[in-house]
Amino acid sequence: MADASLTALYQDIILDHYRRPRNKGTLEHASISVPMRNPLCGDEITLELEMNGDEVADVRFTGRGCSISQASTSMMTEMVKGKHASEIGQIGERFRAMVMGDADAAADSTLGRARALAGVARFPARVKCALLAWNALERGLATAASQRGETDGEEG
Repeated sequence: MADASLTALYQDIILDHYRRPRNKGTLEHASISVPMRNPLCGDEITLELEMNGDEVADVRFTGRGCSISQASTSMMTEMVKGKHASEIGQIGERFRAMVMGDADAAADSTLGRARALAGVARFPARVKCALLAWNALERGLATAASQRGETDGEEG
């Protein structure tokens, strides 16, 4: 029964972020704006970042899409606000591993409420929905680093 109650809790968390997304709207002083679209399902977001050096001082998004993409975006904005790019990169790697089916990543407490999206791994077609915002964030942070004249040797 514990699995059923955990599944129900996770569904509640996803639906809550979908129905009442956090950090949705435009960002008046955005340093970076990244439009991202998933052509397979039509999910689309524009992620706006206000950077302070390599720290995400603020983040907001606009767009529309399925409950998974919108909830993932909402959760991601809560997780990265106030964090530095290197820390965000580590969180993003864990999130990506989790939605790809990594059980250790799914148990990682640093992912917080985003662990509710671990079940996406059972539905390969939905993985891109869950990663849409994270891909936009990765692109935005790479753009910000480029603007600061930094390179990390990776292409995004």
